[in-house]
Amino acid sequence: MQLQKDISLLPYNTFGIDKIAKYFAEATNEQDILEAIDFSKKLNLPLIVLGGGSNILLTKDLNAILLKINIQGMEVTKETAEHVFVEVGAGVNWHDFVLDSIEKNWAGVENLSLIPGTVGASPMQNIGAYGIEIKEVFENLTAINRDTLAIEKFDWAQCEFGYRESVFKNKLKGKYIITRVCFKLNKKPIFHTAYGAIQDTLNAMQVNDLTIKAISDAVIHIRQSKLPDPKKIGNAGSFFKNPTIETEKFEALKKQYPSIPGYPMPEGVKVPAAWLIEQTGWKGKRFGNIGVHQNQPLVLVNYGGGDGAEIKSLSEKIQNSVKEKFGILLSPEVNFL
Repeated sequence: MQLQKDISLLPYNTFGIDKIAKYFAEATNEQDILEAIDFSKKLNLPLIVLGGGSNILLTKDLNAILLKINIQGMEVTKETAEHVFVEVGAGVNWHDFVLDSIEKNWAGVENLSLIPGTVGASPMQNIGAYGIEIKEVFENLTAINRDTLAIEKFDWAQCEFGYRESVFKNKLKGKYIITRVCFKLNKKPIFHTAYGAIQDTLNAMQVNDLTIKAISDAVIHIRQSKLPDPKKIGNAGSFFKNPTIETEKFEALKKQYPSIPGYPMPEGVKVPAAWLIEQTGWKGKRFGNIGVHQNQPLVLVNYGGGDGAEIKSLSEKIQNSVKEKFGILLSPEVNFL
């Protein structure tokens, strides 16, 4: 493993923020990770793990070792009459894995098409879109314990999945480095078309024979129409989680704001963060080199030359506005570094 010094992180984050890492390395296998952990202990510097850089906001130069996980590979480990179990390297591009699964007619992840990032990050925040979450196709994962250096397996229950979170974002945060993830995919598809505009998009595309490829195409079309391409405008996708509030609180808000949308959940009612942000007047607002996207207010953007600290400040102003008007505190999906 090669350790580089004073490296610009501009190519390694989708927000397009130019900050410097004191040290930078890439891990293509478990041994590289063990070496990086050893380096961090010898140099007495934090070891920060980086996947696709699509869920971080760099607010300052990092006096740390930044380790980009680039472990590749996809391998079928088990097969039954109904399912195929695929173990995927943590550094594999998520969308590439989805497209590979669709090509092999393995169902379960088609609704998660075009989500940026890597496979290793997917269980950490239980990524989800259009009615599907990772926890529905997750089998297990392999991770390295930073303290003991042991390679450990985590099953579904041990991951403690929640809405955009897992045990790795809570009590085990910073304690493990995920190396591989195993998914349980379906040989016979179960189609999910009720969420969002999927069915309308399928109708517009004149799809008569429903397939996982058709659903993936519809999701890609929707995402591209709503979300800016990070290669053109710096962003990290959805900046905030959709908050879930108590049913009583939602009913009270409904009387005051009759058009407020809500989706019943076991723990209350989920309210779209994008609606809350738009109602507080932030949609399309630009402040120099940064702003709120004109089509999707859930997305904060860097038009070029923006600073991470500025975007963080903007996010806090949005949080304050929504809290003041609706009494709801938005939680960021993005991790601040």
